[in-house]
Amino acid sequence: MRLIVGLGNPGTRYRDTRHNVGFRCVDRMAQGWEIGPWDRRAKAVMVAGTRAGEEIVLAKPRTFMNNSGEGVLYLLARFKAQPEDLLIVYDEMELPLGRLRIRASGSAGGHNGIKSIISALNSQSFPRLRVGIGHAPPGADQIAHVIGRFSGEESKIMIEAEKRSVEAVDCILETNIDIAMNRFNTVVDSEPGQS
Repeated sequence: MRLIVGLGNPGTRYRDTRHNVGFRCVDRMAQGWEIGPWDRRAKAVMVAGTRAGEEIVLAKPRTFMNNSGEGVLYLLARFKAQPEDLLIVYDEMELPLGRLRIRASGSAGGHNGIKSIISALNSQSFPRLRVGIGHAPPGADQIAHVIGRFSGEESKIMIEAEKRSVEAVDCILETNIDIAMNRFNTVVDSEPGQS
């Protein structure tokens, strides 16, 4: 069983913000894998299906980003899953716009949603897929940046990143996380946001 959790903030105010990239990626997975409808619960919105012969649940916590751990604990209890069954998908300012980075475990790296999950689980040992949203422009407020919306050109790059996130998760499910890291953590010439 794989519990794929996209992080973001609930509500229309935050729908298309940089901080909600995790929500957008799991929406793209549900659409691409043709699974649905979404089941709305008090602590999370979720949809279950099968992919690569494995039972999967796509979920979006209904807690705000800084309280993501509460939503993840609810999901783990509901599906009798372990932290290693998780795959957390979220935005990352430290990565260039559109870049993907898969990790089997690690620190929060300053991301408050991941800090909340690490605190709730008392562990850093859970897989994650980070999706680059780029740094705030020099002198700009970081909070305003993450809760801001993408420009038209940035949106095009992010649509491609969302599509690649589906491919990356498919690779994890069909092979393993190490193969997916080798394939998707490498910068290729055609990748947006390359240095």
